[in-house]
Amino acid sequence: MAKGNRIQVILECTEKPGSSRYVTMKNRRNTTDRVELKKYNPVLRKHTVHKEIK
Repeated sequence: MAKGNRIQVILECTEKPGSSRYVTMKNRRNTTDRVELKKYNPVLRKHTVHKEIK
């Protein structure tokens, strides 16, 4: 059976690792590199850059 194109990824805060994590989906065919998004960090109470982790 073929694998799907969409996979679940975890995004972690870059300013204070371990303080904030988000789970989202990405298309592995269209987005081959790691995802980087600005998300809200409730510990720091501001929007920070979150990067995809393995």
